[in-house]
Amino acid sequence: MRLFSPWRYNIDAAAGAKLAAAGWRSPDLDRLSTGADIVRDYLQPLAALPAIAAVLHTNAHVEATTRLDRSKLGSDGRDDRSLNRSLTRAVIDASGTWSRPNPIGLDGLPVKGEVENADRISYGIPDVTGAAKDDFVGKHTLVIGAGHSAINVALDLMDLQREVPATRITWATQAGGISRLLGGGLNDELPGRGQLGLAAARAIASGKLRLVSPFALRQITRTSEGLVINAELDGKACGFDVDRIVVATGFRPDLDPLRELRLALDPVVEAPVALAPLIDPNLHSCGTVPPHGVVELVHPEKDFYIVGMKSYGRAPTFLMPTGYEQVRSIAAELADDAKVAREVHLVLPETGVCSATPALAQSAGCCGGPAPQGTDACCVQDAQAKASGCADCGCSAARPKASACCAVLA
Repeated sequence: MRLFSPWRYNIDAAAGAKLAAAGWRSPDLDRLSTGADIVRDYLQPLAALPAIAAVLHTNAHVEATTRLDRSKLGSDGRDDRSLNRSLTRAVIDASGTWSRPNPIGLDGLPVKGEVENADRISYGIPDVTGAAKDDFVGKHTLVIGAGHSAINVALDLMDLQREVPATRITWATQAGGISRLLGGGLNDELPGRGQLGLAAARAIASGKLRLVSPFALRQITRTSEGLVINAELDGKACGFDVDRIVVATGFRPDLDPLRELRLALDPVVEAPVALAPLIDPNLHSCGTVPPHGVVELVHPEKDFYIVGMKSYGRAPTFLMPTGYEQVRSIAAELADDAKVAREVHLVLPETGVCSATPALAQSAGCCGGPAPQGTDACCVQDAQAKASGCADCGCSAARPKASACCAVLA
Protein backbone atom coordinates (compact mmCIF):
# COMPACT_ATOMS: atom_id res chain seq x y z
CA MET A 1 0.00 0.00 0.00
CA ARG A 2 1.58 3.27 -1.12
CA LEU A 3 1.50 6.22 1.26
CA PHE A 4 0.12 9.62 0.23
CA SER A 5 3.13 11.44 1.62
CA PRO A 6 6.63 11.42 0.10
CA TRP A 7 9.64 10.44 2.19
CA ARG A 8 10.34 14.00 3.33
CA TYR A 9 7.22 13.86 5.54
CA ASN A 10 7.87 10.37 6.89
CA ILE A 11 11.35 10.77 8.42
CA ASP A 12 11.52 12.35 11.85
CA ALA A 13 14.26 14.98 12.03
CA ALA A 14 15.91 13.63 15.20
CA ALA A 15 15.72 10.03 13.96
CA GLY A 16 17.12 11.03 10.56
CA ALA A 17 20.05 12.79 12.19
CA LYS A 18 20.93 9.74 14.29
CA LEU A 19 20.67 7.47 11.26
CA ALA A 20 22.82 9.77 9.13
CA ALA A 21 25.50 9.82 11.84
CA ALA A 22 25.59 6.02 11.61
CA GLY A 23 26.12 6.11 7.83
CA TRP A 24 22.50 5.65 6.73
CA ARG A 25 21.58 7.05 3.32
CA SER A 26 18.20 8.70 3.05
CA PRO A 27 15.80 7.58 0.31
CA ASP A 28 14.75 10.07 -2.36
CA LEU A 29 12.76 12.58 -0.31
CA ASP A 30 10.28 13.24 -3.13
CA ARG A 31 9.46 9.59 -3.74
CA LEU A 32 6.23 8.00 -2.47
CA SER A 33 6.95 4.98 -0.31
CA THR A 34 5.00 1.86 0.54
CA GLY A 35 4.45 0.62 4.06
CA ALA A 36 7.05 -2.08 3.42
CA ASP A 37 9.54 0.60 2.36
CA ILE A 38 9.01 2.47 5.63
CA VAL A 39 9.71 -0.67 7.64
CA ARG A 40 12.72 -1.86 5.65
CA ASP A 41 14.43 1.44 4.85
CA TYR A 42 13.64 3.46 7.97
CA LEU A 43 12.14 1.71 10.99
CA GLN A 44 14.39 -1.36 10.99
CA PRO A 45 17.64 0.64 10.60
CA LEU A 46 16.43 3.02 13.31
CA ALA A 47 15.58 0.14 15.66
CA ALA A 48 19.03 -1.38 15.03
CA LEU A 49 20.92 1.69 16.30
CA PRO A 50 22.76 0.51 19.45
CA ALA A 51 21.33 3.22 21.70
CA ILE A 52 17.78 2.24 20.68
CA ALA A 53 18.21 -1.53 20.35
CA ALA A 54 19.43 -1.73 23.95
CA VAL A 55 16.12 -0.46 25.32
CA LEU A 56 13.64 -1.62 22.67
CA HIS A 57 11.24 -4.45 23.51
CA THR A 58 9.28 -5.95 20.61
CA ASN A 59 6.40 -8.44 20.54
CA ALA A 60 5.25 -7.17 23.92
CA HIS A 61 1.56 -6.79 24.76
CA VAL A 62 0.52 -4.18 27.32
CA GLU A 63 -2.57 -5.41 29.11
CA ALA A 64 -3.01 -2.50 31.51
CA THR A 65 -1.40 0.69 32.78
CA THR A 66 -1.95 2.01 36.30
CA ARG A 67 -0.32 3.83 39.20
CA LEU A 68 1.69 1.67 41.58
CA ASP A 69 -0.71 0.60 44.34
CA ARG A 70 -3.31 3.16 43.21
CA SER A 71 -6.49 2.45 41.26
CA LYS A 72 -8.22 5.27 39.44
CA LEU A 73 -10.16 5.92 42.65
CA GLY A 74 -7.10 6.51 44.84
CA SER A 75 -5.95 10.16 45.10
CA ASP A 76 -3.57 10.30 48.06
CA GLY A 77 0.01 10.60 46.76
CA ARG A 78 -1.07 9.51 43.28
CA ASP A 79 1.22 11.80 41.26
CA ASP A 80 4.29 10.51 43.13
CA ARG A 81 3.65 6.88 42.22
CA SER A 82 5.25 5.11 39.27
CA LEU A 83 2.90 4.21 36.46
CA ASN A 84 2.96 0.40 36.34
CA ARG A 85 4.52 -2.87 37.48
CA SER A 86 7.23 -2.51 34.88
CA LEU A 87 8.14 0.68 36.70
CA THR A 88 8.48 3.74 34.49
CA ARG A 89 8.56 7.46 35.02
CA ALA A 90 6.16 8.20 32.16
CA VAL A 91 4.03 6.42 29.56
CA ILE A 92 3.43 7.54 25.97
CA ASP A 93 0.71 5.44 24.34
CA ALA A 94 1.34 5.32 20.58
CA SER A 95 -0.46 2.03 19.99
CA GLY A 96 -2.66 3.33 17.17
CA THR A 97 -6.17 2.25 16.26
CA TRP A 98 -5.57 -0.36 13.55
CA SER A 99 -6.68 -3.24 15.78
CA ARG A 100 -10.12 -1.69 16.42
CA PRO A 101 -11.99 -1.16 13.14
CA ASN A 102 -15.43 0.40 13.25
CA PRO A 103 -18.35 -1.94 12.52
CA ILE A 104 -20.84 -1.30 9.73
CA GLY A 105 -23.75 0.14 11.68
CA LEU A 106 -24.45 3.85 11.49
CA ASP A 107 -25.05 3.71 15.25
CA GLY A 108 -21.51 2.47 15.92
CA LEU A 109 -22.64 -1.14 16.47
CA PRO A 110 -22.57 -4.18 14.17
CA VAL A 111 -25.60 -4.57 11.91
CA LYS A 112 -27.75 -7.67 12.11
CA GLY A 113 -25.82 -10.57 10.61
CA GLU A 114 -22.43 -8.81 10.68
CA VAL A 115 -20.91 -10.87 13.48
CA GLU A 116 -22.40 -14.13 12.22
CA ASN A 117 -20.91 -13.63 8.75
CA ALA A 118 -17.49 -12.37 9.83
CA ASP A 119 -15.73 -14.92 7.61
CA ARG A 120 -17.12 -13.09 4.54
CA ILE A 121 -16.29 -9.60 5.85
CA SER A 122 -12.90 -7.83 5.81
CA TYR A 123 -12.05 -4.62 7.67
CA GLY A 124 -9.59 -1.94 6.64
CA ILE A 125 -7.60 -2.63 3.46
CA PRO A 126 -7.33 -6.34 2.63
CA ASP A 127 -4.64 -7.46 0.20
CA VAL A 128 -7.10 -8.15 -2.60
CA THR A 129 -4.44 -8.40 -5.32
CA GLY A 130 -2.10 -10.55 -3.22
CA ALA A 131 -2.64 -12.83 -0.24
CA ALA A 132 -6.45 -12.44 -0.28
CA LYS A 133 -6.85 -12.53 -4.07
CA ASP A 134 -8.74 -15.83 -4.19
CA ASP A 135 -11.45 -14.40 -1.92
CA PHE A 136 -12.24 -11.56 -4.34
CA VAL A 137 -11.31 -12.45 -7.92
CA GLY A 138 -14.39 -13.14 -10.03
CA LYS A 139 -16.66 -12.23 -7.12
CA HIS A 140 -19.01 -9.34 -6.34
CA THR A 141 -17.64 -7.22 -3.49
CA LEU A 142 -19.42 -4.47 -1.57
CA VAL A 143 -16.95 -1.83 -0.32
CA ILE A 144 -18.34 0.40 2.45
CA GLY A 145 -16.64 3.69 3.32
CA ALA A 146 -16.16 7.23 2.03
CA GLY A 147 -12.43 7.69 2.57
CA HIS A 148 -9.12 6.92 0.96
CA SER A 149 -8.99 3.39 2.38
CA ALA A 150 -12.25 2.52 0.63
CA ILE A 151 -11.14 3.82 -2.75
CA ASN A 152 -7.79 2.02 -2.39
CA VAL A 153 -9.72 -1.23 -2.03
CA ALA A 154 -12.05 -0.38 -4.91
CA LEU A 155 -9.17 0.49 -7.24
CA ASP A 156 -7.37 -2.74 -6.33
CA LEU A 157 -10.55 -4.65 -7.11
CA MET A 158 -10.62 -2.91 -10.49
CA ASP A 159 -7.16 -4.33 -11.14
CA LEU A 160 -8.65 -7.78 -10.53
CA GLN A 161 -11.53 -6.84 -12.81
CA ARG A 162 -9.09 -6.21 -15.65
CA GLU A 163 -7.73 -9.73 -15.13
CA VAL A 164 -11.12 -11.39 -14.63
CA PRO A 165 -14.01 -9.28 -16.01
CA ALA A 166 -16.53 -11.20 -13.87
CA THR A 167 -15.15 -9.35 -10.83
CA ARG A 168 -17.76 -6.79 -9.75
CA ILE A 169 -17.49 -3.84 -7.35
CA THR A 170 -20.18 -1.86 -5.59
CA TRP A 171 -18.92 1.08 -3.55
CA ALA A 172 -21.26 2.37 -0.85
CA THR A 173 -20.81 5.54 1.17
CA GLN A 174 -22.94 6.02 4.24
CA ALA A 175 -23.18 9.80 3.92
CA GLY A 176 -24.17 11.47 0.67
CA GLY A 177 -21.50 11.55 -2.01
CA ILE A 178 -17.71 11.33 -1.83
CA SER A 179 -16.87 15.01 -1.60
CA ARG A 180 -14.29 14.62 1.18
CA LEU A 181 -12.35 12.16 -0.94
CA LEU A 182 -12.60 14.09 -4.19
CA GLY A 183 -12.47 17.65 -2.92
CA GLY A 184 -8.72 18.31 -2.79
CA GLY A 185 -7.81 16.95 -6.18
CA LEU A 186 -5.00 18.84 -7.85
CA ASN A 187 -4.98 21.37 -4.99
CA ASP A 188 -3.82 18.77 -2.47
CA GLU A 189 -0.20 19.36 -1.47
CA LEU A 190 0.22 15.61 -1.09
CA PRO A 191 -0.01 14.56 -4.77
CA GLY A 192 -0.57 10.90 -3.94
CA ARG A 193 -3.66 11.74 -1.92
CA GLY A 194 -5.01 14.18 -4.50
CA GLN A 195 -4.48 11.76 -7.39
CA LEU A 196 -6.32 9.04 -5.49
CA GLY A 197 -9.41 11.24 -5.37
CA LEU A 198 -9.17 11.91 -9.10
CA ALA A 199 -8.77 8.19 -9.74
CA ALA A 200 -12.02 7.65 -7.85
CA ALA A 201 -13.82 10.11 -10.12
CA ARG A 202 -12.49 8.38 -13.24
CA ALA A 203 -13.48 4.93 -11.94
CA ILE A 204 -17.07 6.01 -11.27
CA ALA A 205 -17.36 7.83 -14.59
CA SER A 206 -16.15 4.70 -16.41
CA GLY A 207 -19.10 2.68 -15.12
CA LYS A 208 -16.80 -0.11 -13.89
CA LEU A 209 -17.32 0.97 -10.29
CA ARG A 210 -20.92 1.32 -9.10
CA LEU A 211 -21.45 4.00 -6.46
CA VAL A 212 -24.48 3.83 -4.14
CA SER A 213 -25.00 6.74 -1.73
CA PRO A 214 -26.29 7.63 0.80
CA PHE A 215 -26.36 3.99 1.86
CA ALA A 216 -27.37 2.40 5.16
CA LEU A 217 -26.89 -1.36 5.47
CA ARG A 218 -29.48 -2.87 7.80
CA GLN A 219 -29.09 -6.65 7.61
CA ILE A 220 -26.80 -9.31 6.14
CA THR A 221 -28.30 -12.73 5.38
CA ARG A 222 -26.28 -15.73 4.30
CA THR A 223 -27.41 -18.04 1.52
CA SER A 224 -25.81 -20.95 -0.27
CA GLU A 225 -24.76 -18.52 -3.00
CA GLY A 226 -23.32 -15.71 -0.85
CA LEU A 227 -24.71 -12.78 1.10
CA VAL A 228 -27.99 -10.91 0.69
CA ILE A 229 -27.77 -7.22 1.52
CA ASN A 230 -30.85 -5.47 2.90
CA ALA A 231 -30.29 -1.73 3.05
CA GLU A 232 -31.67 1.74 2.47
CA LEU A 233 -30.48 3.80 -0.47
CA ASP A 234 -31.33 7.46 -0.10
CA GLY A 235 -33.98 6.48 2.44
CA LYS A 236 -35.64 3.82 0.26
CA ALA A 237 -35.41 0.06 0.78
CA CYS A 238 -33.04 -1.78 -1.53
CA GLY A 239 -31.40 -5.17 -1.69
CA PHE A 240 -28.83 -7.08 -3.73
CA ASP A 241 -26.51 -10.08 -3.55
CA VAL A 242 -22.76 -9.96 -2.95
CA ASP A 243 -20.01 -12.48 -2.23
CA ARG A 244 -17.83 -10.39 0.08
CA ILE A 245 -17.96 -7.16 2.08
CA VAL A 246 -15.05 -4.84 2.81
CA VAL A 247 -15.69 -2.38 5.65
CA ALA A 248 -13.48 0.72 5.49
CA THR A 249 -15.38 2.98 7.88
CA GLY A 250 -12.48 4.00 10.09
CA PHE A 251 -11.13 2.92 13.44
CA ARG A 252 -11.52 3.70 17.12
CA PRO A 253 -9.05 3.68 20.03
CA ASP A 254 -8.70 0.72 22.38
CA LEU A 255 -9.12 2.31 25.81
CA ASP A 256 -9.37 -0.92 27.81
CA PRO A 257 -5.67 -0.93 28.88
CA LEU A 258 -6.14 2.59 30.24
CA ARG A 259 -9.15 1.97 32.51
CA GLU A 260 -7.23 2.67 35.72
CA LEU A 261 -5.78 5.98 34.52
CA ARG A 262 -7.41 9.38 34.79
CA LEU A 263 -8.02 10.52 31.23
CA ALA A 264 -9.59 13.67 29.82
CA LEU A 265 -11.17 12.60 26.54
CA ASP A 266 -13.69 14.43 24.40
CA PRO A 267 -17.07 12.65 24.65
CA VAL A 268 -17.56 12.73 20.89
CA VAL A 269 -14.18 12.11 19.25
CA GLU A 270 -12.47 10.32 22.15
CA ALA A 271 -9.41 12.52 21.68
CA PRO A 272 -7.76 14.70 24.35
CA VAL A 273 -10.17 17.53 25.10
CA ALA A 274 -7.90 20.33 23.87
CA LEU A 275 -7.12 18.51 20.61
CA ALA A 276 -10.67 17.39 19.79
CA PRO A 277 -11.99 20.73 18.40
CA LEU A 278 -9.12 20.78 15.88
CA ILE A 279 -9.98 17.38 14.40
CA ASP A 280 -13.69 16.76 15.02
CA PRO A 281 -15.17 15.74 11.62
CA ASN A 282 -18.50 17.22 12.72
CA LEU A 283 -16.83 20.63 12.67
CA HIS A 284 -14.52 20.30 9.66
CA SER A 285 -12.83 17.70 7.49
CA CYS A 286 -9.50 19.40 6.83
CA GLY A 287 -6.65 16.94 6.46
CA THR A 288 -4.42 19.70 7.81
CA VAL A 289 -4.40 20.16 11.58
CA PRO A 290 -2.44 22.91 13.35
CA PRO A 291 0.82 21.61 14.86
CA HIS A 292 0.29 20.71 18.48
CA GLY A 293 2.09 19.08 21.36
CA VAL A 294 2.13 18.59 25.08
CA VAL A 295 -0.34 21.40 25.83
CA GLU A 296 -3.10 19.79 23.74
CA LEU A 297 -2.22 16.22 24.79
CA VAL A 298 -2.09 16.53 28.58
CA HIS A 299 -4.35 14.40 30.79
CA PRO A 300 -5.21 14.62 34.50
CA GLU A 301 -2.89 11.61 34.89
CA LYS A 302 0.57 13.11 35.40
CA ASP A 303 3.23 11.98 32.91
CA PHE A 304 0.79 10.02 30.73
CA TYR A 305 0.14 10.91 27.08
CA ILE A 306 -1.65 9.43 24.07
CA VAL A 307 0.00 10.26 20.74
CA GLY A 308 -0.22 9.34 17.09
CA MET A 309 -3.37 8.06 15.42
CA LYS A 310 -4.76 7.01 18.81
CA SER A 311 -4.60 10.63 20.00
CA TYR A 312 -7.12 11.45 17.25
CA GLY A 313 -9.64 9.04 18.78
CA ARG A 314 -12.29 8.32 16.15
CA ALA A 315 -11.32 11.18 13.85
CA PRO A 316 -9.76 10.37 10.46
CA THR A 317 -6.81 11.82 8.54
CA PHE A 318 -3.50 11.58 10.37
CA LEU A 319 0.01 12.26 9.04
CA MET A 320 3.17 10.76 10.54
CA PRO A 321 4.95 14.12 10.98
CA THR A 322 2.09 15.17 13.27
CA GLY A 323 2.95 12.26 15.54
CA TYR A 324 6.66 13.06 15.40
CA GLU A 325 5.94 16.62 16.54
CA GLN A 326 3.70 15.37 19.33
CA VAL A 327 6.44 13.14 20.69
CA ARG A 328 9.16 15.79 20.29
CA SER A 329 7.11 18.20 22.37
CA ILE A 330 6.35 15.61 25.06
CA ALA A 331 9.99 14.49 25.23
CA ALA A 332 11.05 18.10 25.83
CA GLU A 333 8.42 18.43 28.57
CA LEU A 334 9.65 15.25 30.27
CA ALA A 335 13.18 16.68 30.06
CA ASP A 336 11.94 19.76 31.97
CA ASP A 337 12.37 22.07 28.98
CA ALA A 338 8.94 23.70 28.87
CA LYS A 339 10.04 26.38 26.39
CA VAL A 340 11.19 23.90 23.74
CA ALA A 341 8.13 21.75 24.39
CA ARG A 342 5.87 24.62 23.34
CA GLU A 343 7.74 25.62 20.19
CA VAL A 344 6.35 24.72 16.75
CA HIS A 345 8.70 22.56 14.68
CA LEU A 346 6.32 21.48 11.95
CA VAL A 347 4.74 22.68 8.71
CA LEU A 348 2.10 20.34 7.29
CA PRO A 349 0.93 20.06 3.67
CA GLU A 350 -2.50 21.44 2.79
CA THR A 351 -5.24 19.09 1.60
CA GLY A 352 -6.90 21.52 -0.78
CA VAL A 353 -10.31 20.88 0.76
CA CYS A 354 -12.09 21.72 4.00
CA SER A 355 -15.82 21.15 4.35
CA ALA A 356 -16.40 23.97 6.82
CA THR A 357 -15.03 26.62 4.45
CA PRO A 358 -15.43 25.37 0.88
CA ALA A 359 -13.06 26.97 -1.56
CA LEU A 360 -12.52 26.10 -5.19
CA ALA A 361 -9.12 26.89 -6.61
CA GLN A 362 -9.47 28.51 -10.00
CA SER A 363 -7.45 27.25 -12.93
CA ALA A 364 -8.00 28.51 -16.46
CA GLY A 365 -11.26 30.10 -15.30
CA CYS A 366 -12.68 26.80 -14.09
CA CYS A 367 -13.26 24.84 -10.86
CA GLY A 368 -10.39 22.91 -9.33
CA GLY A 369 -8.16 22.63 -12.38
CA PRO A 370 -8.38 20.61 -15.61
CA ALA A 371 -10.59 17.52 -15.77
CA PRO A 372 -9.01 14.07 -15.33
CA GLN A 373 -8.10 12.36 -18.58
CA GLY A 374 -10.75 10.01 -19.86
CA THR A 375 -13.70 11.87 -18.34
CA ASP A 376 -16.37 13.84 -20.18
CA ALA A 377 -15.97 16.94 -18.05
CA CYS A 378 -14.76 20.52 -18.31
CA CYS A 379 -12.86 20.55 -15.00
CA VAL A 380 -12.22 18.66 -11.77
CA GLN A 381 -15.44 19.87 -10.13
CA ASP A 382 -17.45 18.91 -13.20
CA ALA A 383 -16.00 15.37 -13.08
CA GLN A 384 -16.82 15.15 -9.38
CA ALA A 385 -20.37 16.35 -9.93
CA LYS A 386 -21.03 13.76 -12.61
CA ALA A 387 -19.40 11.04 -10.51
CA SER A 388 -21.82 11.87 -7.70
CA GLY A 389 -24.89 11.79 -9.93
CA CYS A 390 -25.27 15.49 -10.78
CA ALA A 391 -25.73 16.67 -14.36
CA ASP A 392 -22.65 18.93 -14.19
CA CYS A 393 -21.04 21.48 -11.92
CA GLY A 394 -22.65 24.43 -13.65
CA CYS A 395 -19.40 26.32 -14.23
CA SER A 396 -19.49 26.06 -18.03
CA ALA A 397 -20.94 29.13 -19.74
CA ALA A 398 -22.44 26.84 -22.34
CA ARG A 399 -24.60 25.03 -19.81
CA PRO A 400 -26.98 26.19 -17.07
CA LYS A 401 -26.04 25.51 -13.45
CA ALA A 402 -27.49 22.16 -12.39
CA SER A 403 -29.04 22.04 -8.94
CA ALA A 404 -26.11 23.82 -7.33
CA CYS A 405 -24.02 20.65 -7.56
CA CYS A 406 -20.75 22.49 -6.95
CA ALA A 407 -22.02 23.66 -3.59
CA VAL A 408 -23.13 20.15 -2.67
CA LEU A 409 -19.82 18.61 -3.62
CA ALA A 410 -17.78 21.19 -1.76
